[in-house]
Amino acid sequence: MTTLPDDAADHGAATGPPRHPRHLTVVERTPDLRARAAELRELKARLRAGSAAPTDAQHAKGKLTAYERLDLLFDDDTFTEIEPLRRHRCTSFGMDARHVPGDGVVVGWGEVHGRPVFAYAHDFRVFGGSLGEAHAEKIHKVMDLALTTGAPLVALSDGAGARIQEGVTALAGYGGIFRRNAAASGVIPQISVILGPCAGGAAYSPALTDFVFMVRGTSQMFVTGPDVVQTVTGEVIDHDGLGGADVHGDRSGVATFVCDDEKSCLDDVRYLLSLLPANNREEPPAVAVTDPADRRTDRLLDIVPVDTARAYDVREVVAEIVDDGEVLEVQESWARNIVCALARIDGHVVGVVANQPASMAGTVDIDASDKAARFVQTCDAFSIPLVTLLDVPGFLPGTDQEHGGIIRHGAKLLYAYCTATVPRVQLILRKAYGGAYIVLDSRSIGADLSFAWPTNEIAVMGAEGAVNVIHRRAVAASADPDATRASLVADYRAELMNPMHAAERGLVDDVIDPADTRRVLARSLAMLRAKHRPQPVRKHGNAPV
Repeated sequence: MTTLPDDAADHGAATGPPRHPRHLTVVERTPDLRARAAELRELKARLRAGSAAPTDAQHAKGKLTAYERLDLLFDDDTFTEIEPLRRHRCTSFGMDARHVPGDGVVVGWGEVHGRPVFAYAHDFRVFGGSLGEAHAEKIHKVMDLALTTGAPLVALSDGAGARIQEGVTALAGYGGIFRRNAAASGVIPQISVILGPCAGGAAYSPALTDFVFMVRGTSQMFVTGPDVVQTVTGEVIDHDGLGGADVHGDRSGVATFVCDDEKSCLDDVRYLLSLLPANNREEPPAVAVTDPADRRTDRLLDIVPVDTARAYDVREVVAEIVDDGEVLEVQESWARNIVCALARIDGHVVGVVANQPASMAGTVDIDASDKAARFVQTCDAFSIPLVTLLDVPGFLPGTDQEHGGIIRHGAKLLYAYCTATVPRVQLILRKAYGGAYIVLDSRSIGADLSFAWPTNEIAVMGAEGAVNVIHRRAVAASADPDATRASLVADYRAELMNPMHAAERGLVDDVIDPADTRRVLARSLAMLRAKHRPQPVRKHGNAPV
């Protein structure tokens, strides 16, 4: 019951403070509210814990629950869940007796390294994490919040696809997710973490996001499963062989990162988020570093051989240049002939693209073109400056490449660089031949600055190939073809491949001592932070596909 104050009383004689005439003194409701609050806490605790059998089954597969994953993703005690009590409305196929609060997905927001991040996580313990109408609407809600507030979105995928009992409404739910993925593309970072099965239409949402993580042994992605493949083609293959983490990490390029377990995977997600801005209107987060920006890089003199025919690992060059040697390489096991990585120079995030002489002599092929083009576009979308390290003999020749569309795929890389508006610095380590030199951010396609080491060779092609074309008849008619070819090669190299040739003709801004590389890059990037390049008025470009 409640008690009203006596309005006829002599308020001037009251011993306490004046009371509003409408003041209500609650006498009996408080115990009821406390009981209700306790019941609510108990209900939410039960939802989080889940049933014992499904939880044990999840752990037996080496997998964590949705809540355990979110605990690893977010800073301690920062995750706020929304719509935890939402349930489906389906009454068909016995679903009217299976109303589980949450409907198989946990959504909300929290902080990662003190910065807001939104997330949704499929709960495989509830309907196998399958997507129905209510499930999809929860995801739509958190995606809309991420986009309107300008914060990254992380999707923890572990679901059985569309909920068959709900029919086409489930498919429409996927459509809403795809549309939001496309709307958020280039506006906020979108990260997909595959922690279980991801089949059918569900596989397309990760493909629309910026980065895809997978875990060996538990993650699978495919459009049609092994049973369908066997029925249609007669091929017998298991889930991992069809769409496991290593398949997509090594062969298809779908997985940006492949990890050994869920904890290390989510640690890597947190690290990636520390390198990305919250949205396309912000700069990537800068940090204070103890590694001096003007540190000499004398070790580079020993890493890179002068002989252009000798291989080396360009990742050692990258590690020597960046802060404290810390590098996050993307798609590490796919298209190994080109290296794409995020790192910091003088505390500021940069994207590094580098030819890898240790793989396929550093030539650019179809896969390398796709890998680098996607990386350049991602960096440009999120204001991450680009540093391109060249040691490239050209595009990979061969009928497989030509028939596979190397022209089209190479054009993707060319288009990505030509349209990139972020600061761009090119550095030629050794050789830079032909169209590959032009495509990999040369001055002619818009690099802000280009530098070269004294070992650089910028040319249409290597000296040997050039002599075979230019002097083919003279060599054939010579009494000593080998000696004649060697002499002509030396002449060509001296005239057109002299290390100072490019600087004399304005193709590079300077020829630098390799030991000064870090200092030169740091100063150049610092100057270019004020760069602004207005965009043409158009609906959008028509990029090669």
